[in-house]
Amino acid sequence: MHVSKPIRRTLAVLGVASLPLMLSAPASADTLNFNLEEINGSGAQATATITTSSDGSLTVEITGSGFTPNQPHAQHIHGSAESTQFFCPPASADANGDGQVATEEGLKQYGGVMVSLTTKGDASADSGLAVERMPVADESGNLDYSRTIPAADIPAGIAENIENLHIVQHGLDVNGNDKYDLNSLGESVFAQSLGVQDVPEEATNPSTCGEVTPVGAVETGSGGTDGAENLPLFAFGGAALLGSAAMMAGLRRRTAGTADGS
Repeated sequence: MHVSKPIRRTLAVLGVASLPLMLSAPASADTLNFNLEEINGSGAQATATITTSSDGSLTVEITGSGFTPNQPHAQHIHGSAESTQFFCPPASADANGDGQVATEEGLKQYGGVMVSLTTKGDASADSGLAVERMPVADESGNLDYSRTIPAADIPAGIAENIENLHIVQHGLDVNGNDKYDLNSLGESVFAQSLGVQDVPEEATNPSTCGEVTPVGAVETGSGGTDGAENLPLFAFGGAALLGSAAMMAGLRRRTAGTADGS
């Protein structure tokens, strides 16, 4: 029995990808493992699996620790279905020398949002800043996430090329006070670009990133950025740019409430 175009997996591939698609059997699935490593000295880390099913859906499971407790952490699948030239950003992506790779600095490396890993509702790039639907770390900084996203919410080509993509999580606590505040990094340049003031940079900077790197592909932090220069500064989807100011204002209110103990 010959299966055309076998899917190469280099990191713990499970499932029954080798079965021919014409068999009337239960939906086949492939599972890739991702190791999400800390960025910006966040102290956070996570493991994730993305399972692609023959019906086109994606099941994403993430287990992590070391996150800012009781705070939302935006998370997305980044990159491109057409390109392998996006990767987790190296420390050298810190263009302004403040010791942090901010969202706007890392964008050319990790690419635009393909899927927003929200807890419910829309999962498109338009929900990239939907902090009210992002997972919240518990009081110990642990973060658990599990969701099956239907095929209708997955952009074309993503499920078939998931090994070329990666996961980025946001939100970190630089000054160790278990909250997002303005005292360490100041205001978020990202939020300011959307017209929202007083949102901490801690809330929007990346905290982890993890990718699957097939044999012979560009390694983390060392690849080119073909096509990256064509990305908009904040590639979170067209509608997101219209609604993100309100979402960021909600994050501002949330962090302000945490700061005053409410």
